[in-house]
Amino acid sequence: MTSTDAFDALPPPAAVAALLTVCSSTRWAEAVTAGRPYGDLDALLAAGDTALAELDDLGDALAGHPRIGARTVHSAASAKEQSGMADASDEVRAAMAAGNVEYERRFGHVYLVCAAGRSADELLAVLTERLDGTAEQEAARTRSELAAINRLRLTALIVQDR
Repeated sequence: MTSTDAFDALPPPAAVAALLTVCSSTRWAEAVTAGRPYGDLDALLAAGDTALAELDDLGDALAGHPRIGARTVHSAASAKEQSGMADASDEVRAAMAAGNVEYERRFGHVYLVCAAGRSADELLAVLTERLDGTAEQEAARTRSELAAINRLRLTALIVQDR
């Protein structure tokens, strides 16, 4: 994909498929597809934000995200975003793994953070801080982090190969 115009011109099934590489929620991808044409990246990003805000349940969207620090990731995008974990020490990896388990036990879903550009130590510090939050705080934070990830991935989808 090289432009918003090219995205706007895709047949609906192809647009949904492209959007599922951004966010694994079919409802989100279908809502963004239904809003076409956008004409520019800002309008597409705003539509992505709106579609995310309208999701009652983030389960499908979160299912597309591996644990931070997992050796196996679901997508090239996740691997690139989590590249800060590549040089993590064994101690940081162990602490991240234990923190992921505790987070999931406490909040019922994967620890989600926009990892792009963050070091392993920073990702662990954010996790440690978020473990002290309330369920309500975490619900809002998770939605905010997912929106940031979606925006990065939508931008990459539209501007790749330019």
